[in-house]
Amino acid sequence: MKKEYNITELKQIAEAIIKTVGSKKICFHGDMGAGKTTLIKELVKQLGCTDDVNSPTFGIVNEYHLPDGSLLAYHFDFYRLNDETEALDFGIEDYLYSDSWVLMEWPEKINSLLPDNICNIYIEILDEHNRQITLDL
Repeated sequence: MKKEYNITELKQIAEAIIKTVGSKKICFHGDMGAGKTTLIKELVKQLGCTDDVNSPTFGIVNEYHLPDGSLLAYHFDFYRLNDETEALDFGIEDYLYSDSWVLMEWPEKINSLLPDNICNIYIEILDEHNRQITLDL
């Protein structure tokens, strides 16, 4: 799937991603400010979460839950990692092989640790309000 979209169309883009991806493990690629966190926020909302969604840049990982309290997703931001051993130290394998959604920003920081069954989403900035998204399933 490759599509240009306006940021006002995030709900439709999130719905299309949920219907299209074959894996709950999704890697988000894009420059700083491309809208990775914004898209993840909408994805989590469309999956039924009512938690406040924000970037886990300083905490590395956020957990999001469904209204009944059950775990829905893990949201990682690996931007601040210096190397893959830091991810191993906090037990990244346990997250990656869980049944929950695992949404990862800056996955290139842990490239050799990623499982085979991931979906890659690339976001390109076209202008202030428009993006192009490419899904590599």
